Formats: sequence, C-alpha cells, structure tokens
Amino acid sequence: MLPFFYIEDARSNHDLIVLDEDTSKHVVSVLRMKTGDQLHLTDGKGLLLTTAITDDHKKRCTVKIIQSNLTEPAARKIAIAISLIKNSTRFEWFLEKATEIGITEIVPLLCERTERQHFRHQRMNTVLISAMLQSQQCWLPVLREPVSYVDFIYQTRGSDQRFIAHCLETEKKELVTLINPLSASRVILIGPEGDFTSQEINLAIEHGFIPAALGANRLRTETAGIAAAVILQLTQS
Repeated sequence: MLPFFYIEDARSNHDLIVLDEDTSKHVVSVLRMKTGDQLHLTDGKGLLLTTAITDDHKKRCTVKIIQSNLTEPAARKIAIAISLIKNSTRFEWFLEKATEIGITEIVPLLCERTERQHFRHQRMNTVLISAMLQSQQCWLPVLREPVSYVDFIYQTRGSDQRFIAHCLETEKKELVTLINPLSASRVILIGPEGDFTSQEINLAIEHGFIPAALGANRLRTETAGIAAAVILQLTQS
C-alpha cells in the first residue's frame, strides 16, 4: 500500500506538484523515499492522485501525477452535533475516531452546561486530516465552527432523521431501533458533561428530534459521540 498524504490544493492543470516542507521532510527524511518511488495524495474532497517522485529534495520534494481518480462521497450523510468539553485532548480523540468511522460532518455545540473553551479550529482540522490519512480515506469530514445549541436546533431541518441522546429518565428507545435504514441523512445531538437541560431536550423534541438511548451505561460526552457514530454509520440499508 502506497504512503498516503494530504495536499490542500491538488486540482491544478499541472502534472508536477511541489510538496510543502513538512510533507517533503516526512517523505524524504523519515520514510527515506527516493526519486521514482510512488505515493498517494488526496485533497480531502474526493480526489486521489497516484504520483511518483521526480526530485527527492527534503524541503521541496516534487512529484509527477501518474493517475488521477475522483472517489464518490459517502452515500449517507451523518452529522454528530456534540458539545465541546473541558478536556480538549478528549475532544480531539473523538474527532480522530469519528473521522476513522466515516462521519461526514461534526458540529461543536455550545450548550447551557458547556464549559467554554478556546476552540482551535486549525488544530482540530489537523487532527481530522491525520485520521483521514490513517484510515486511507479521500473525504475529510466537515468541521463547523462552534454554534449555540438553540441556533443549531433552528438551523437543522434538512436531515431525514434527527435524534437527541440524553440521560433523563424519560421515555426513549435505543437508537439502533429508531433508525430507518433507507434514510439518506442522519444527525444526533450529544450533550455536555452534566447532560442537556430539560429545556434543551424539550426544545429539540418540539423541533422533530427523537429521544434516543445509547445503552444502559452512562457515557462520557466523547464516548457517547463515538457510540452514536458507530450505530448511525453501521445501520445500513
């Protein structure tokens, strides 16, 4: 399997591409690849390039495009709208695993009980890119800027199925039993440490979100996000 790298702008009319310094260093100094060796490049928007090194310069490695393919996007759109959490490392872990699973969109939520923090979008996007390459994918999940819970509720109307996972002892069914296998798009709300407030839950239900359970155990925010991601992704037609 060829080494896999990300390039932000790969859709040019040129056959030759000069890799950035960090990628060049990894290709030449870490992997010790030489002129003639092949590698894959993707722009995270479906493009997959097979290339061969023409100049193994450790700061400006140049490759020639041998083959270009455009991979189809996922047939089903799955969005996880999840509260930011105090521990940014745990949130990055969620981003990494959600990307590997194949989630198409991630929306950081600002809920009433969300502990505010500085959201480093560039850093978080770097985590997504690394996970995309690790899992050999060509589509990068869309990472939205943090949005208030109320605004998101009012904005989200286009999804076939909408769910809210919460811990209150109210009537709800297991998520896996609620999913329509034929649905083309799915979105789920995951709350902060301390869960959604009753007002937030009621607002979501009033706007068509279905209460859902993720199992008998009480889960951390990031664990709940991954559990939901797996269920939504693996319940196919």
